[in-house]
Amino acid sequence: MARPTNDLAALLPFYRDGLGFAVIGQFENHAGFDGLMLGHPRAPYHLEFTCQAGHDAGRAPSNEHLLVFYFPDAAEWRAAVQRMQDCGFSPVAAHNPYWDQHGRTFEDPDGYRVVLQQASWNV
Repeated sequence: MARPTNDLAALLPFYRDGLGFAVIGQFENHAGFDGLMLGHPRAPYHLEFTCQAGHDAGRAPSNEHLLVFYFPDAAEWRAAVQRMQDCGFSPVAAHNPYWDQHGRTFEDPDGYRVVLQQASWNV
């Protein structure tokens, strides 16, 4: 996932400290962009946030723009939710009540929402 932001520094505590991602890369003034990549070193994905000087990235288009992480293990899910709260992030009510049944939703500084869902991901 890659998306723009107006403030990389504001997103860092949410994704690194709260969600437990590691900074796996970053860059400054690459063709006018600064960027931050967060992930888990052995995971096949990462999150990338970019900031362009003089450009307003705006906020999330809606409360239904979600990034969902599934935790099949209840203890791991509780620990993830507690880590977010220990870092000062409070759950918000999900726009779709489905996500509140077995999960907690958190909103990042740009208004994008992350759901920590206590369930297995079934395709």
